[in-house]
Amino acid sequence: MKAFLILEDGHVFTGRSIGSTREAVSEIVFNTSMTGYLEVLTDPSYAGQAVVMTYPLIGNYGICYEDMESERPWVDGFIVRELSRMPSNFRCEDTIQNFLEKNDIPGICGIDTRALTKILRESGTMNGMITTNENYDMDEVMKKLKAYSTGDEVSKVTCREKSVLPGAGYKVALLDLGAKRNIARSLNERGCEVTIYPSFTTAEEIIASNPDGIMLSNGPGDPKACAQVIKEIRKLYETDIPIFAICLGHQLMALATGADTFKLKYGHRGGNHPVKDMETGRVYISSQNHGYAVNPESLDPKVAVPAFTNVNDGTNEGLKYVGKNIFTVQYHPEACPGPQDSSYLFDRFLKMMEEKKNA
Repeated sequence: MKAFLILEDGHVFTGRSIGSTREAVSEIVFNTSMTGYLEVLTDPSYAGQAVVMTYPLIGNYGICYEDMESERPWVDGFIVRELSRMPSNFRCEDTIQNFLEKNDIPGICGIDTRALTKILRESGTMNGMITTNENYDMDEVMKKLKAYSTGDEVSKVTCREKSVLPGAGYKVALLDLGAKRNIARSLNERGCEVTIYPSFTTAEEIIASNPDGIMLSNGPGDPKACAQVIKEIRKLYETDIPIFAICLGHQLMALATGADTFKLKYGHRGGNHPVKDMETGRVYISSQNHGYAVNPESLDPKVAVPAFTNVNDGTNEGLKYVGKNIFTVQYHPEACPGPQDSSYLFDRFLKMMEEKKNA
């Protein structure tokens, strides 16, 4: 069946339908990872977005449900050059086509994803529609595309009630803003007892549980849409509890302490982004998924200083908070998919909790 991808700037790509045949309007973004498409599909940070995979062949190792980063996929649509319909891998449990159909996710294959990515790089991220309607009305489509915005996606993807991963070590409170499973798993593997809290949890409840440390997770959307969460994070900042924040959590902590964020032209999404430790000069290859960044010029140097920077474009990739047991990063040390270069940051967090407990 024919399918069409219609962009806000008027570009139309014609290909074949994959997955659901329902119509979908969303923000169109691209991911440069060569593997890990299932983790991309199930990363809550992609809520409200349709993902273009720049690697040309997707689906060749099928679906392994153990690799899912949440209970369900969150992308609004999936866009690929070529879809492998006959996967081959000893862990394979399903095909990507069946997975998309079962989860009602529309997609399109057989289009020039290189040309599409170039448009998004040059013009910036924009809204788009995936449709199988060959008789679409361009004027009506444009109205829908102009009217679409992602809004508050965090409230959609967060857990509904708290849960606990038992452990004999430090007690960590994880605020779920759209957390990937591997964040809690990375802490739990280091012996931590991890209590996962919904995003609407008050700071008072978290503080009352007397955690050894607090983790602020990744998540979707514009950080400025999370006004209430920002207020609660400010209260957490005022305590002396060690805090480690990733991605959206990093942005929200910055906003909670008076800094500003801005939307990137086309974002950073993929498993091959170089970040530089500004203290040691060492460069790490990182997994990233974000469309917003902290403006380093808005930082009060008495509150926070840049700790990591993006080698490609110089944007901020992490902050160290002055006089506080708090550090935050824009990228994903838990990876999945992506390199494990930055997993040591979890060990740094454990060391912070140890030093606080022994102080």
